Amino acid sequence: MLSSLRELYQYRGLLANLVIRDLKVRYKGSVLGFVWSLLNPLLLMLVFTTVFTVMVPNLAVPKYPVFVLSALLPWNFFSSSVASSITSIVGNSHLVKKVYFPREVLPISVVISSFVNLMLAFPVLILFIVFSHIPLTINLLYLPIIMLAQVAFTIGIALIVSALNVFFRDTGIIMEVVLQAWFFMTPVVYPLEMLPEWRLLWGIMVPVRRITYILNPMASIIASYRSVLYGNSYGAAPLAPAPDFLARTVVTSLLVLVVGYWFFRRQNHRFGEEL
Repeated sequence: MLSSLRELYQYRGLLANLVIRDLKVRYKGSVLGFVWSLLNPLLLMLVFTTVFTVMVPNLAVPKYPVFVLSALLPWNFFSSSVASSITSIVGNSHLVKKVYFPREVLPISVVISSFVNLMLAFPVLILFIVFSHIPLTINLLYLPIIMLAQVAFTIGIALIVSALNVFFRDTGIIMEVVLQAWFFMTPVVYPLEMLPEWRLLWGIMVPVRRITYILNPMASIIASYRSVLYGNSYGAAPLAPAPDFLARTVVTSLLVLVVGYWFFRRQNHRFGEEL
């Protein structure tokens, strides 16, 4: 694996060019260009704020726009990365069949270009935080760790789905449904406290919240972002993620990255004949 990583590093110039190409193609012919990537989460924020503060006032989450935006931006980065990476190999079949380079560069470049969009959108979130009188604390220093964990997790998923799509062209359709379900199973627009701490299932008391974090790594990642940027739904100021919670989130993300990279490398020698 180390030799593969060294090879990937040798092609860093190609990776950078692919990222730039992806950003240019994404906004080519668009009147507003990058502004659209800001409008999407902002419009969704307005919709969810209307639904959960006006139509469902019992939710009672303080400063709900910041609450939801601090999760929507990371979620949009994840979902757009995964959705776009699905066709990253098939859509570049002419390169894959004619030129040698580490194939993983293609899905990784998609993730990095989406991450650039996340970074460009973050100042808007910071403005919302300031205008909402939420303090910017030293806990923001945890953000690079949380972001790197999410990038690792996202690359792992992107490698898996991009490889699967070479052999199963319905992967995109399936993942569209999966991502929609995943969104609502992740506490993006609602606080995790809405879920019961424990629930009796089939005669067994099940720790619902804990299982949500364990089975859904994005729930842990979103919770970490929200902790350092917003606080919690009870109105507490931003706070540091619990060390064991953050460590588990990072380890899980790295495991997904390793599994995704291993799966991709096992399959990439068959790409040429399938394309």
